[in-house]
Amino acid sequence: MSSEKKDGAKRKGGSKTGVKAAAKPKIAVFKFASCDGCQLSLLDAEDELLAITDAVDIAYFPEASRAMLKGPYDIGFVEGSITTHHDAQRIQEVRRECKTLVTLGACATAGGIQALRNWKDVDEFIRVVYASPQFISTLKLSTPIAEHVPVDFELRGCPINKYQLIELITATLCGRKPNIPTNSVCLACKRKGNVCIAVARGIPCLGPVTHTGCGALCPSFDRGCYGCFGPMETPNTASLTERLRILGQTDDQLMRGFRGFNAWAWQFRRASEECERK
Repeated sequence: MSSEKKDGAKRKGGSKTGVKAAAKPKIAVFKFASCDGCQLSLLDAEDELLAITDAVDIAYFPEASRAMLKGPYDIGFVEGSITTHHDAQRIQEVRRECKTLVTLGACATAGGIQALRNWKDVDEFIRVVYASPQFISTLKLSTPIAEHVPVDFELRGCPINKYQLIELITATLCGRKPNIPTNSVCLACKRKGNVCIAVARGIPCLGPVTHTGCGALCPSFDRGCYGCFGPMETPNTASLTERLRILGQTDDQLMRGFRGFNAWAWQFRRASEECERK
């Protein structure tokens, strides 16, 4: 082939074969009301991310880069809950820009610790905290992303498990279902050979109704699970509540136990409200 024909092939296809290289999937990371912990978990996975950086284009991630490429994006990760009118409008724009939308952590999946205000008078908080409350504009509730737009996958935790995040990204790039366990923390305890602290030591523990992902961290140090990964799939909160009453927990303690990082998750919310009514 003459040099002129070779140059023509390069101009047409970008290579000698004439085949145009496929565009990398574009990833974007968005923040709403949160502590940034889940984004930091993503950054903490830098060694693992190096293996897939050649396969993706991190187009929008203000926490990590000044690059602000416009959408649309193939995968959008969202951290944080919706707490203001501006947030409620912005999440609609984010959803339109993202082919796949994934929520990260307790704030995005269950309203976060800030959802504790959902049972109180927010206007009173504003009057007490702020010198000029007339300038504060907020919603009455702190709500998860799924209450505002369709979500394709929820990754739980406060913060998330970085290995589950890497599995999610890898699976999405490969076009398969993510292999994220949905069982309770109890199974993680069994696998680590932990003695059940609730049965053996009478320590109140939310492990039987909490989504796995922490590696049974607290029970491994003789501390009851406090549900930072939110409700597991089909949790039996009523049965656990009765068991915790046998261990001496009052209704007020049970209510507070379910109102933690995932207080607005409907399974924990229902259990806490039932305890509050008694």
